[in-house]
Amino acid sequence: MATFTVTLPGGDLWTPKFVGQINEEKCIGCGRCFKVCGRDVLELVGINEDGERIFFDPEDDEDEEYEKKVMTIAHQDNCIGCEACAKICPKKCYTHGAAEV
Repeated sequence: MATFTVTLPGGDLWTPKFVGQINEEKCIGCGRCFKVCGRDVLELVGINEDGERIFFDPEDDEDEEYEKKVMTIAHQDNCIGCEACAKICPKKCYTHGAAEV
């Protein structure tokens, strides 16, 4: 199958690479990717000592409930394939891939 490719106004071809996974073992929960994504793709969640996910409310942060915080993909369909999240990630947690048509 062919991959989804866009012709840019200058005539160049560009293949968007959409977010596929975030390596939670590497993620430090810094939030840089969340801030750079304007498409509401990502969400910060807490992980307790039992490995269970806990909704993270930035307005009511009680760190004692969380073992660590990690970024997750909340709305993958909103991704436009710009890879800004991967470019800003200091731990290189992201995996992206081209869409097949």
